Amino acid sequence: MDKFQIETAQNVGINQNVASIGDRMLGYLIDSAVILLYAIATIALLVSLDLDMGDTWAIYLLVSLPAFLYYVLLETFLNGQTLGKMVMKTRVVKLDGSKPSFANYFVRWILRIVDVALTSGGAAAITILLKGNGQRIGDIAAGTTVISEKQPLTIEHTLIKDIPQDYVPTYSQVTLLNDSDMQTIKNLYDDAVRNGNHNIIVNLHARLLKVMAIETTEKPIDFVAKVIKDYNYYTQSM
Repeated sequence: MDKFQIETAQNVGINQNVASIGDRMLGYLIDSAVILLYAIATIALLVSLDLDMGDTWAIYLLVSLPAFLYYVLLETFLNGQTLGKMVMKTRVVKLDGSKPSFANYFVRWILRIVDVALTSGGAAAITILLKGNGQRIGDIAAGTTVISEKQPLTIEHTLIKDIPQDYVPTYSQVTLLNDSDMQTIKNLYDDAVRNGNHNIIVNLHARLLKVMAIETTEKPIDFVAKVIKDYNYYTQSM
């Protein structure tokens, strides 16, 4: 999943996950289905009322306005989301990190004529792929993009680690800990190693020695790494 960085008004960089073109297409299909169902229900209702033909067209134009304004209305009142975006966990945001205004949503909506209607979505897809930050033509004009709010989960985010078959654990006291404790320890350890924050590792080392009621001469970074491996060894062996 591509990422881009936005700068807030306080000059704080925030990394955002760009919504994939697949998620955006699925969201669009869901929204299209909602609009189609609304249109069918509206027509069925008007037919059942058996109104005069002249009156029917006038009423149909009136009741079809919500479908026509679907995107701009829902994104405005649902903070950048439509029903399709809710399902796919995507959202419209401004590139500077602030919440889009009605004007931003309106520009995106009106340019759907070029992005989607006139080119069958081709212009939107090509622009999104070329820009690389999730922007179609409407987004470029409005200064917005679409982000994904899904939390990526990889094997690195879990407790599971490959343990050699001949691995010999050192600290059986790790069984005093539970999965929740160890997941927190692993997350803190991985972040500390990644960011070079030795103080966090030292604190983890001290805390683990106290909880496990042991002493060791190993370096804090080696000790914490071994505790994580030992925990995996014992839990995978159960």
